Amino acid sequence: MHRNCTPQRLLMLFTIEQRPLTDAAGRPVSSAAAAVSFHAIEAESAADAIRGFASEHRGEIIGEIRKFPGFHAVATMRRADGVDTLQAAPSSQQFAPTLSS
Repeated sequence: MHRNCTPQRLLMLFTIEQRPLTDAAGRPVSSAAAAVSFHAIEAESAADAIRGFASEHRGEIIGEIRKFPGFHAVATMRRADGVDTLQAAPSSQQFAPTLSS
């Protein structure tokens, strides 16, 4: 198939902010000990970025992914070592076309 006829997906680069809420025992993590971490992921939407991040980190989304205007989303993820809050925000203002799988 000609490359101009191949369907493309538009991906954006998102930053995922991961903030621990509880430890593996279910106890709240003190704010001083809570190390916020940032991760980059490409996805079509903020919700897809959160789903992809949770899948890559063997996590389970608890409840629903809350979507906000401007390609932002927030969710809670449960993993074996605790519960985290995830926030997705765009890292770039450009879409990157990729070949769909």
